[in-house]
Formats: sequence, C-alpha cells, structure tokens
Amino acid sequence: MTQITHRLPAGHPLLSPSPLPHGLPDFAAVSDADLATGMRQGMAEQRAEVEEILSSPEAPTFENTVRALELSGALLRRVAPMFSTLVGSDGTDARQALAEELSPELAAHEDAILLDPRLSARVAAVDDAGLAGEDARLLERTRTRLEIAGAGLDEAGRAELARLNGELATLSAAYTRRLVADTAARAVLVTDRERLAGLRADDLAAAAERAAAEAGHRRADAAEGAGPWLLTLSLFTSQPWLADLEDAGLRREVFEASVGRGSSGEHETLTTAMRIVRLRLEKARLLGAASWAEHALRDRAAPSVAAVEGLLGSLTGPAMANARRDAEAVAEGDAPVVPWDWPFLSAAHAREAFDVDAGALRPWFELDRVLTRGVFAAATALYGLRFAEREDLAGHLYRPAIRVWEVTDEDGRGVGLFVGDFFARPTKSGGAWMHNVVDASAALGTRPVVFCTMNVPAPAEGRPALLTLDEATTLFHEFGHVLHGLLAEGEYPSLTGTAVPRDTVEFPSQVNEVWLREPSLLADYARHVETGAELPTGTLERLEAADLWGEGYRTVEYLGATLLDWAWHTLTEDTVDAATADPAGFERRVLTEAGIDVDLVPPRYGTGYFKHVFGNDYAAGYYSYIWAEVLDADAVEWFREHGGLTRENGRRFAEELLSRGDTRDVLESYRAFRGRDAELEPLLRRRGLLPEGA
Repeated sequence: MTQITHRLPAGHPLLSPSPLPHGLPDFAAVSDADLATGMRQGMAEQRAEVEEILSSPEAPTFENTVRALELSGALLRRVAPMFSTLVGSDGTDARQALAEELSPELAAHEDAILLDPRLSARVAAVDDAGLAGEDARLLERTRTRLEIAGAGLDEAGRAELARLNGELATLSAAYTRRLVADTAARAVLVTDRERLAGLRADDLAAAAERAAAEAGHRRADAAEGAGPWLLTLSLFTSQPWLADLEDAGLRREVFEASVGRGSSGEHETLTTAMRIVRLRLEKARLLGAASWAEHALRDRAAPSVAAVEGLLGSLTGPAMANARRDAEAVAEGDAPVVPWDWPFLSAAHAREAFDVDAGALRPWFELDRVLTRGVFAAATALYGLRFAEREDLAGHLYRPAIRVWEVTDEDGRGVGLFVGDFFARPTKSGGAWMHNVVDASAALGTRPVVFCTMNVPAPAEGRPALLTLDEATTLFHEFGHVLHGLLAEGEYPSLTGTAVPRDTVEFPSQVNEVWLREPSLLADYARHVETGAELPTGTLERLEAADLWGEGYRTVEYLGATLLDWAWHTLTEDTVDAATADPAGFERRVLTEAGIDVDLVPPRYGTGYFKHVFGNDYAAGYYSYIWAEVLDADAVEWFREHGGLTRENGRRFAEELLSRGDTRDVLESYRAFRGRDAELEPLLRRRGLLPEGA
C-alpha cells in the first residue's frame, strides 16, 4: 500500500506524532482550531487509505483487508482522543459548540467506511482457514462490527441509517452541552452562613467559597468567610452536601435543584432525550431488531433481553424491602423519610449504630496519600508496577494541577503513562471516568497513555485535598479501569484493554475497590493529615459492620436508574409515542410497576440528567454494573480464598484477564482465571439480598 501524504500545513502542531514519552499528546501546543483541522484531515486521510484497500485489484486477504483497515487512520487516532478529552474535561462553550459541529461529521465518516458494500464484500471473502489467535479474533470482531453497523442494508437503508447516525450524534452532543450548562446554572447560592451549619471548614473554603468565586458570585479578594457560598451539583441525584447540612430547608432546595436538571428552562434536555429515544428505536428497527436494547445486546455478554430483565427482577423486590427497613430505622416519629433527608438521617444512624462517621473520616483520606500509598501500593503488590511522577510532562497538559506518572514493571520496562485529572471545574463533565489517549498495540508499537478523571472539590490554596470515603472508593474503582488499560497486551488496538463488551467492562474496576479496605494498605495510607495518626482502633471493623447499612437504599437507587434506561430502550413501535409524550409520567410508572417507592428512593439519575445514557454510549447498558458485579463478587471470593493481595494472585488475574482485553471472549478469560463460570450467590451476599439464614 502506498503511503498517504499528510496535507496539514507546514508547522501544524499535529503534523507529526507527539515526541513526548509514550506519545503523550501535547495539549498545550494546540488550539481548538488546530484540533478541528486535524480531525477533518484525519478523517480525509483515513477515507483515502480505506479507498485504497477497497479498490485494490488483489484478492481479499486478512493482511490486505482486515489488518489494513484496523491500522488505518493514524492521524485521526492521534487527534480524536485529544479532542474528546478536552470536551469532557475542559469543555468550554467553544469546545462544546465544536463538538456539536464535529459529531455528525465523525458519524458520517464512520458510516462512509462501515456501510460501503465493497468493504463487507471483501471482509466476507477473507479466507479464515489458517487464522488463529488474535488474527482470527480480529476477523470475527470485524465481521460482527460490520453486521451491527448495518453493512447488510441495501442502498436506501444505508442512506437512512447514515441520516439517523448523524442526527443522533448531534443530539447526544447537544444533550451533554445542555446538561453541563444546567448543572452549573442550578448550583445553589447561599448568602447566610448559618444555613451552612454542619459543613466542615474545608468544605466551605474549597467547594463553596472557591466555587462561588469561579462562578463570578464572589470577589476573589473577599475576606475569608465572607461568602457567598455556592453548593455545586454532582452528576448524581443525591448530592454529597445532603449528608452534612443541618438545615432541612436547604437540603430540600439542593435536592430539588438536582432532580430539576434538564426539566425546563433555557437548558432543558428532555425534548432532546425523547428525540434520541425515538431515533434509536428507528435505527434498531432498520437493523432488524424490535427495540434498541435487543439491538445493543448483539455485542454484549448478556444473552438476551429476558436474561437482563430476569436479573433486575430478582434484585428489585429484596432491595426495596431492605430500603424500607432502612427507612424505618432512621424515621423520626411518624414522619415519612423523604429523599433529601435520607443522607443526613442515614449518616446520623451510622454514627450512632456503628460509631462510624464517614464525613469525619475525611482527614484520614488525603488524596495524595490515598493515591500513592493506597492505590499505587496495591498495584505494586499485585502487579509489580512502579510509578514515578513526571512533573516535566505536566506542563504539556491542558490545565494546572493535572499530574503525570511514568509506569514501569518490576524489571524496569516501560508500561505506559498514567495521567490524573482529579479536581472539579465548571467546564468539566460530572462524574468520574477513565479513558485512553494512546492504546496498547504491538502492531502500532505503542504503549498505553491512560487518564483518570474525577470531580473532587479543589482545596483552598495551601490546603490538602481530602476525600470522602465514597471519593476514595471511586479512586480505587477508576484505577481498576486504569489497570485494565495499562496492563493491556495485544497486537490490535481495537482488541486491547477496556475494548471489551460493555456489560463486562466494569468488572476489573469493581474488583479493584476491594483493596480500599485491605488492612496492610489502610494502616499506611489512612493517616490523619495533620497528626499522622492511624485510623482509630476498630474503625475498619466498624466500617465492615456498617457495609450492609443503607445497601438496600443504594441498590434501589442504582436499580431505579437501570430500570429507566432499560424501559426507554425496550420501547417498541407500539409503545414509544405514549412514553415520549409524557416522560415524567413514564418514569414514575416504570419505577412504581417494578416495585420501587420513588417517593422514598429516587433513581440515581433521572432522564433529564442521565448523561451515561443520552450523552454517552451506555444506552441499554447501565445494567452493566450489576451484570459485571456477578463476575466481580465471585472473583473477590477467589482472591480471599487464595491469600488476597499477593504478587502471585495479581499475576494470575493480569495474565488471564486484565492483559487479555477482547483478544479472546471475556467469559472464556474468566473461566481460565476462576476455573469455572461465575456464581450469583457472592453478589447476593454482598448486597444483603440472601434470605435470612442462607
């Protein structure tokens, strides 16, 4: 194949691969205009490369068709992750607008390749005799990808599919832009310091006064403690502030601001979400499925719609019963427990019943120490990884306070780079996530560059960043994804790391959470930020005893969001009109019919702010967390049976699972690791859903 010549102008910062270690993108060297030019040029170059593949007079082979397609698009492979990183982590108005402009172009680019009948004909003609290992897997996955993409449609069908894909891409970007704006706009401004009783000094300084200043509500030179204070909103329905605020009226105001996102006003998202639901159904029907969920499961581990519904149905009743018992335990007299009071009452109950005050533990969970002596230490003990901070590389990132570590193995060989972007900012999407900007690939000669992004409130100047227990858990969780990326091995980028079926990708990250409470680690990383004292004697035991407290409520919150996602995406031609005409009514009916008391336990996300589903690619996929938890809970039992945090255990988990990615079927990898299929009982035990005495 002849080399495609770059046509970016001389001196363009994206003209050549990044010279930084492991190809770390030089974000500081590019403008939004550079990225837009690079994206469009990258698409043009890949189309030219693919055209050369499709017009070749040679008979189709694995090498000249499947492998060549996999390795095409070098410029786009470099630029697209940079752009998506900036849109998610520093999504200025200009970048959000550019994302809305480029999203349909990217969708059209992908369609132009995958829906070209010449490509499906060539791939179908490739002789798979003699292919083995990753080559055979890549051919299998390429054929599946083409089938799911709609390559078998006729010309009119392909044109209609391209139209649907373009509009869906535009709407998804618009939903995200509106949600980010509405989340910022609905933050609660407080001018009376007395209303903030219960919040700790660091909360006031870091998350409130600083946030108010950044949002333009407070002069930067105002005296400390002068206010006003801005209570910003996280992506979840239930906000972290609710566990500490003593003012019930303010708790309700914060809660109602949270659940109101996207429902009305300048940044309303429900209209966009309903259009997305209808278009996804149109696309599914065009591709031969009765619903979007049925279509999505063609590339998942879950075997059927009925299998997913069976798992959710088996959990909802027992979890709701547990949530009701939780509510009865915290109720004050005959007054019903309401959602904005639950976090406050639950925290008070935990303090009394288990002598555990999760909020008061924050001084023991200082971000840097949790990261280096907890998260990194676990990765060293299990996988032999070493982490050396590269302050010289931080200046190449897009914001101050983003940190970079070079990762090596126990023999000193380069593994990749880890980048931590931990602090919240107004331009960052809510939540926490991991993503690669460079994939592991032997064919490309690349090692991974992996980002972990969180929304921890930035501390006041000169103060350490303290984590809640939930935030510390999230850090361990996201680093499980990071390990999946860093330890990836394989020939082809589309098969390595986290490139596994959507409903199994959370499995390694959920396993990694268990090391948060590993006694040998906890004794080192959980030290008081000022005194250096260990956690008070018995804290770990009390935390473990308290684990099941509130589990029913947390499980129902999650299941509520999962059921909403599933309900929107199992709509059919006969049911979609009524549902989308009244989204609020549909939400309530779905949850009530499933046995959830929505006045007691609202879903973790509502349709108006369900970014996973309407802004990202989790549509009909939010069940993945609980589906993957079946594997996770079963795997954790294996670790406990075999001695826990040992190098030998880590070696087995890495060799059979983390390093494999999608180079072989994930469930086959699990069987190779565990010696059998996963069992459900460990999950039910963890969630407190086994019958008494079982």
